[in-house]
Amino acid sequence: MLEHTFIHIQGVGPKTEQAIWKRGLLTWEAFLQHPGTVFTRARDRIIQGDLERSQANRHRIEYFSQRLKGAESWRLFDAFRTGAAYLDIETNGGYDGFDDITMIGLYDGRRVQTFVQGLNLEAFEIAVSDYDLLVTFNGASFDLPFIRKRFPGITLPPGHIDLRFVLRRIGLRGGLKAIEKKVGLDREDGVHGLDGRDAVLLWATYQETGDRIALDRLIRYNAADVLNLEPLMEMAARQMKEALLPLHGP
Repeated sequence: MLEHTFIHIQGVGPKTEQAIWKRGLLTWEAFLQHPGTVFTRARDRIIQGDLERSQANRHRIEYFSQRLKGAESWRLFDAFRTGAAYLDIETNGGYDGFDDITMIGLYDGRRVQTFVQGLNLEAFEIAVSDYDLLVTFNGASFDLPFIRKRFPGITLPPGHIDLRFVLRRIGLRGGLKAIEKKVGLDREDGVHGLDGRDAVLLWATYQETGDRIALDRLIRYNAADVLNLEPLMEMAARQMKEALLPLHGP
């Protein structure tokens, strides 16, 4: 989708982007090779200059993440998914008098890594540096602020897609578990039906009694969160592209 995108160019909004596509100029290269005038010569030159810079920075997510924010960040996914990690945190919900991270799950499409307070939580700061793009659900207002508070000097990946806002654009509202049910995603026995309140209780049980079964269940619950983010991201990116670019096909 990235090379179909024009809204990262200064002065190009959704309507102008649609106008470019309707002219049959579906990619950066098509615009650059177009022999005629699309808007005016002066405006075309500005767009062409930005497109040439886009081509030069094609493999630098930093360049595009600064220009594609919020609900448009989904356009980063296809181009940079090989460097993506799906992230979800658990907190103690104010247990012990203050809110803190109890667990962080990180899934890169191959393996799930779990970082647990009191065991290996500090290793997260190094592990997350391996990635270019984070995919979360409600991470912009919840997960990432918690992480920055817990790790004040952390450098997070330059790209971030908050699925909550992308899914809203394709008509899927509500919490992660409710959306999973709507699209037919399931969870394994033992964590099916658990929610954030249960996660807090499982952590409290582990803290108070050292119950490793409670901790294991919480780890599996958190893993289900990050594992299900991947098919949701794939679905959202596909549906958004099909809605925006009906002439382009699958």
